[in-house]
Parts: sequence; structure tokens; C-alpha cells
Amino acid sequence: MTKLISRMEAVQSPIIPVVGELIKNSPGTISLGQGVVSYNPPSEAIELLPQFLAEPANNLYKAVEGIPPLLSALADKLSTFNGIEINTENCIVVTAGSNMAFMNAILAITSPGDEIILNTPYYFNHEMAITMAGCRVVLVETDANYQLIPEAIAQAITPKTRAVVTISPNNPTGVVYPENVLRQVNQICGDRGIYHISDEAYEYFTYDGVKHVSPASFPHSNQHTISLFSLSKAYGFASWRIGYMVIPKNLLVAVKKVQDTILICPPVVSQYAALGALEAKPEYLQSNIGAIAQVRQLVLEYLQQLQGLCNITPADGAFYFFLKVHTQIDAFELVKRLIQEHKIAVIPGTTFGMEKGCYLRVAYGALQKDTVQEGMARLVQGLKTILSSK
Repeated sequence: MTKLISRMEAVQSPIIPVVGELIKNSPGTISLGQGVVSYNPPSEAIELLPQFLAEPANNLYKAVEGIPPLLSALADKLSTFNGIEINTENCIVVTAGSNMAFMNAILAITSPGDEIILNTPYYFNHEMAITMAGCRVVLVETDANYQLIPEAIAQAITPKTRAVVTISPNNPTGVVYPENVLRQVNQICGDRGIYHISDEAYEYFTYDGVKHVSPASFPHSNQHTISLFSLSKAYGFASWRIGYMVIPKNLLVAVKKVQDTILICPPVVSQYAALGALEAKPEYLQSNIGAIAQVRQLVLEYLQQLQGLCNITPADGAFYFFLKVHTQIDAFELVKRLIQEHKIAVIPGTTFGMEKGCYLRVAYGALQKDTVQEGMARLVQGLKTILSSK
């Protein structure tokens, strides 16, 4: 049979399974790779499951955009935490994770050949989704601290541009974009008649008094802002696959076409669990994210030992640090050696679009106090050993 050539040839392979295979072949490896948390969903999520099981009709398909009780609970959360009011101009669509929300958005607003602006380093699944849709990724560099450069974004817009994507708190860098910069980007999008896609999966993960800001809360932003959210991180919900998006109302028909084709409706059992999770007491997020904040401080202390070998950019959000390593070694080769020789795993920067130089993403969300010291000690020693041998 003739070899099948499809659009997927142009799409990069996801890095997490590749690194996962390397970890599997090196038993005892500590992972600073995948972006997950170590804690479980709140008990309220599990306690609501009997309600799902008690209703026989829950075995049937439900509304494409989500069950009404969850939509109502999300509207309350958006108003209280994000300052986003759901009204006649916008609406919520529940999705199977925020990656699906992003794909929904791209397919809803583009035609093949259109352009989407990503800031580097980008989140690899965003780049993959845009390529799958037959659209062109336009890369705009950030500054030395991975902060947005609004002027560069404006200059990159062409008649084919359909959206600018921002991620704050950021994956992979952990930086949080200031409100004034997000306002500038949102204003540029509004003035130029394109969408601002704001990925806010890490909205709760901010430190040292830094606050998260949602662009859809800005005045006059409803018609051009698409906001993406997830329960995967803050609520320990990774495998439950529940995210949601806030979109201009005029995009609802297009988004529902995409979602009905790919998913029909978000898993109803997971929607019930999400409804329960949103009822968790404030202490649930405070204690769990507080514990990650303590882990972050330990990670920072270890990273200071790499001064001179790496650039360590300040990062006040998410649970990542993005290191620029002073070496000519290929990033993926360095990752392989760290796993095979030092039993510590990180993610190469090339998968985030950083082709010039050697970059590593360090994820600490899954670490606890008893594992962070061993994991970071291995990373520091591994980098010192490998870099000194070159």
C-alpha cells in the first residue's frame, strides 16, 4: 500500500509520551516533566457522583455546551474570581479540557491558510492544533524575561491574522503578564478586528502577591475575547477532562458544530464531579496551592546553585521555571542524558519553539517537600556534571 501522507505529517509529535518512555526505561527517575499536581480532587467532587448515578437519564447524551447546573456554577465563579459577567454578548461552553477548548476556538474562527500569532516560547499543543487546522503559526518573540512585547505583536498582524494567543500564568515559563500589557494586547486585537485567545489554565497559581487578570473582564472586550479555563490543574482533575471556554455569543453555533462532531457532549459524570469541585471550601485551594508555593521556594533555592550555568528567569505563576542553559549541547540530548545518567527528567525547550540555544522546562507541581529536595539535587548535580565534561 502506498504510504499515506496526511496533514499530520506537519504536526510535531507530543513530547510528554517521548520523555515518558525514557523515564520508563530508567526506573527510579524523578519527573520534573509533565505539568500536573500531586494532590487529589476535593472530596466534594466525589460526593456528588451518587447524584449522577441515581438519575438513569444521565446515561443519555446531554447538551453540547454542558449541563445547566455546571454552567450556572461556572458563571458564578467567573463573576466572583475573574470579573467576567455572562450576559447576552457572551456564553460558556464546557469542554473536555482546555486543550479541546483551544481546538474548538481555532476551528471556529479560521479557514485553512489563516494565521494565528503565538508568543515564544509557546505551549506545544497550541502550535500543534493550529497546524492540524491547516493554519499558519506566526511566532513573535518575547523579551529577555519572557514578557510580551505588544509592539511586536501589532507588527506581526496581517490581513490573514485571526487571533493572538496569550497564556498567563504562562506555560512553559511561569511568568505572569501584567494587567497593563494584557490590556494593550486586548486593545490591539479589538482595534484590528481579530480575536484575543486567553489561556488561563493556571489562573490560581500565582505567588508573592502577584494577581491573575482575565482580559475578558476589560471593558468592551466581550466581542473579541475568547477565554480558556481548566479544572485539570487547580482541582487535581487531569484525567476527568473538564475545561470550559467563554466566547462571544456569535461564535456559539460554530463552536457547537466542532464540539458535537468531536465529542457530542462533555462526559456527564465528569461534569457532576466538576460541579462538586466548585463547591469545595476555599481552604482546599489555599492549602494545596500554598504547599506548591513552599515547594517553589525550595526549587528556587536549588536553582540558585546553577547561577553561571543557566539563566533563571523570575517566574511568579504556574508551576514552571524555564532555564536557558549555557551549552552547545542539543536540548533533547541533554534531557536524555539527565534521565539516563542522573535519573531526573525535564522537558526540552525545542518542543516550545525555542530552537536557538538550549532551554529546559522544570515542572514542580507534582513534587512534595520530601521529593523536591532529591529531585532538585539530582537536577543540579546532573547539569553541573554534564556541563563540566564539555
